[in-house]
Amino acid sequence: MNEILAEFLRGYTATNQWLAILPEILLALLALSLLAVEMASPKAARAQVGRVAFYGQLFILAVCLIGCFTGPATTGAEPLFSGMIEQSGTTQFMRVFFLLCSLFVSYLGGIYLERQPLARTEFHHLVLLVAAGMMLLVQSAHFVMLFVALETVTVAFYVLVAYGRNSVGSLEAGLKYLIMGALSSAILLFGIVLLYGVAGNPALAASSSDSLQYSALAEFISLHDGNLLVRLGALLVVAGICFKIGAVPFQIWVPDVYQGAPTPVTSFLAVASKAAGFVVLLQLVQGPFAGLGALLVPVLSIVAAVTILFGNCAAVVQGNLKRLMGLSGIAHAGYLLLGVIAVASGVAWAEGAVLFYLFTYLLGSFAVFAVMTFAAGTDDTDQQISHYQDFAKEQPFLGGVLAIGLGSLAGIPPLGGFIGKLFLFIAAFQAGLYGLLGVAILGVVISIYYYFGWIREAFFSHYNETVPTKTAILPSMRDRLLLGFLAAASLLLGLYPAALSLLP
Repeated sequence: MNEILAEFLRGYTATNQWLAILPEILLALLALSLLAVEMASPKAARAQVGRVAFYGQLFILAVCLIGCFTGPATTGAEPLFSGMIEQSGTTQFMRVFFLLCSLFVSYLGGIYLERQPLARTEFHHLVLLVAAGMMLLVQSAHFVMLFVALETVTVAFYVLVAYGRNSVGSLEAGLKYLIMGALSSAILLFGIVLLYGVAGNPALAASSSDSLQYSALAEFISLHDGNLLVRLGALLVVAGICFKIGAVPFQIWVPDVYQGAPTPVTSFLAVASKAAGFVVLLQLVQGPFAGLGALLVPVLSIVAAVTILFGNCAAVVQGNLKRLMGLSGIAHAGYLLLGVIAVASGVAWAEGAVLFYLFTYLLGSFAVFAVMTFAAGTDDTDQQISHYQDFAKEQPFLGGVLAIGLGSLAGIPPLGGFIGKLFLFIAAFQAGLYGLLGVAILGVVISIYYYFGWIREAFFSHYNETVPTKTAILPSMRDRLLLGFLAAASLLLGLYPAALSLLP
């Protein structure tokens, strides 16, 4: 019996290469160390926790980049931990992506917390846990791993969204996100259970004892793509992910949660959470659900078209800027679905277009949310477009960054967002999605109206009476360097898109 157990453990632990997930381990250790610093340090020294979190993440980012460039080249998916996770070039890219997101959120969080009587250590602790969870989520190759990582991220977001406990709007947003998040998790789990049950049925061909493994499930679905339970399970899983990315008809939570959450948390939801959902969706349509293209392509096409039109049309009439960013984020989810559908239709390089778009979306979104963080008053939920009247005259540097960020999100050349949309549109054209491409172009035209309405408010006076504006925090030299990086990177990727290939 001992020999059998020893043989089992040797086989199970043979692929447990802990150094392969070193960045995630370091993030968890840093999160725990922040709590230790909170308990052991005098009260006066606790204000430095934000700096410890920021520079700690900067060090982990350097470790991740060094490991990517000096480690063995990853040409395909490399299974680890008995097939629970797989690492590839895409997952390495996304690890860097999420670390950049958490760095920006920690930095903006420090600015937000300076004006709020809220605990600082717990905020940075949760941001680190979310980043580690997302990094593991995109490496999942097993539905158990996917669900555990996803719930780790979601539960932490429940707290972050409601972190402004002195604000009724933040508490309301936290409750709404909790209800909708629980509903989406239930739908996702129900779909996983259906797939687990049908793929584990020994009466069917290619049944497996581990039917939650992506590779085993892919083989089963390819032989039973017409099975009703298989189709229903796959649709429920996709529906659960559509909640996370904010696609119609699962987008109802987005405007309220984006408005009520602290602005740094809103940026985290808008960029990192959306990106994690799309990478998981890409992995599913290329992995276990690859045999269901005839079902998923038309369903996702309808979802993408309605998502683009709803997000853009609803954003046109918005006066609250956080709600506007939420609704525009819904439209961006529709654009990104074009790339996913193109991949499912056989355009393999469209995955790269999705990743490029996500990176340009990171730069543009964080540039806008950073300016909003500086410009916000004590009531973080009340950010109206009228507050930005003559903003560029009072804050020329912040006004310039805002214009570049909004221009990139709108897809105006020569900024990175234009190239990102161009790549997605070319992929959709090659996939034969002509009707969907027409809807996407119409959506871009509509989006220019509300993005440029914000820019007009900031740069040009057109009111007869004076509207009181909020006093923005003057950015320090360090702030200017960070914001300048976001603006310059957006311009660089527009002029030289190949610069992104320097990342792993």
